Amino acid sequence: MIVAYFRDFGVLKETRREYWGIQIVNFLDCTFYFAMLTIASLFLSHDLGMSDQNAGRTIALFTSSTTILLTVSGMFCDWLGIRQSLRLSMWAMLLLRGAMVAVGLMPALPHRGLLAAVLLVLMAPFMAAIQTIFQASTQRYTTKRSRSAGFNLWYLFMNIGAAAGGYSIDFVRLVLRVPNVHIFTMGVGTAVLCLLFSELMLRNEEQLHGPDEGPVTPGDTPVRKKPLEIMRDVIHEPALFRLLVLIALILGVRAVYTYLYLLMPKYWERTIGPDAAIGALNMINPIGIVIGLILFIPLANKFKVFNMLVFGSMVSAISLLPMAVPWRIFGTGIAHAHYIMAILCMVIVTIGEVLWSPKLYEYTAAIAPKGQEGTYLGLSMIPWFLAKTVVSWFSGDMLSYWSPEKIAVNGTEVPLQQAMIANQVDYWHSPAAMWLWLGLFALAGCIIAALLRNWLTQGAHWKTAPSHE
Repeated sequence: MIVAYFRDFGVLKETRREYWGIQIVNFLDCTFYFAMLTIASLFLSHDLGMSDQNAGRTIALFTSSTTILLTVSGMFCDWLGIRQSLRLSMWAMLLLRGAMVAVGLMPALPHRGLLAAVLLVLMAPFMAAIQTIFQASTQRYTTKRSRSAGFNLWYLFMNIGAAAGGYSIDFVRLVLRVPNVHIFTMGVGTAVLCLLFSELMLRNEEQLHGPDEGPVTPGDTPVRKKPLEIMRDVIHEPALFRLLVLIALILGVRAVYTYLYLLMPKYWERTIGPDAAIGALNMINPIGIVIGLILFIPLANKFKVFNMLVFGSMVSAISLLPMAVPWRIFGTGIAHAHYIMAILCMVIVTIGEVLWSPKLYEYTAAIAPKGQEGTYLGLSMIPWFLAKTVVSWFSGDMLSYWSPEKIAVNGTEVPLQQAMIANQVDYWHSPAAMWLWLGLFALAGCIIAALLRNWLTQGAHWKTAPSHE
């Protein structure tokens, strides 16, 4: 089955250079994107002096802006076309990342926190556009026969980029020993490379057809409509409503992936120590995804998409429970115990993601009417960005309550790790309780989705979507 899986990638020879150009841009941009998400909270607090609450709310402002703009970014992608949308987005990101570097390297600059928040909000529309461009172009530049392999490879490139982003964090923090802002310096370089490859390799925007799919006719070229016209057509699609309900039910699971960069970096730093290998721990997930897609997908494709979505979501929800265990159970030092818990969590969440995440994107693209791929993919990701918004807004409060940098003991401020070693923190006020509540919340949505199986699968187009099932 593994041999057959690799053989399936052979169909990608049908794709044009545009597909490979997009995947190169995908890798480069994801390297910065995931590094930036992981380091954002620490950057705002350590480099710019924000409190946990203000850092969380700044990120919430960024993610909520992205959420709102995501509802229209796909429409503008369909309207302007892939090349123009990508060119505009990358030039804007290049300038904004450069401005963030300037803010981070000028300690005497007044209102640095406010300026950083403004720059993040200005990045939001272009961040949303890039998300939909990658997926819409993967749909556009593959044939029916190569589409499943095309989306799997897109997901591989994305996670290889995420792994590279995790490595770059530890390289900047622990090897070079330079400020966190230099993650944005790296982002300037990746934006330049993205512009270069997009100009060299993106030439054609027509839907790709395989040799056995018949000749291209004028009707095969999507008709570009204005954003309001596209929205009017979209709201009459019943399949979209069921898709959004399903994703809303697994919102708690989506939120698990926001904890990886909003809660865990500071949680690890405060329970393991200031030299915690944050980047290395975050690399477990993308590296595991790459391995999982290669080794597990041949088996996973034998199961129904809905079963994979629900079961995989449950696995991802359960991944938080190892960190809900009191650290002394492991019988080791506090730093070693939390490394074990972190590794268990990252391995389990990765297994769950391999099960359900790629099929969700493939399904969404499959149900999209011709010329509306970007719109559907953008709308389908609203719950994901909504999870980011909610978690971002309350992340500082959760950290302050369950995992603060210091706690008051007999009128004295004591580091959290020291207080935990001295048994001065009860379970329900410790980081373990935070992970217990968040894990139970995520699991509850998955159970409801399983109970609503018949309604959620009624008329679902993925039953006839081109995939190896």
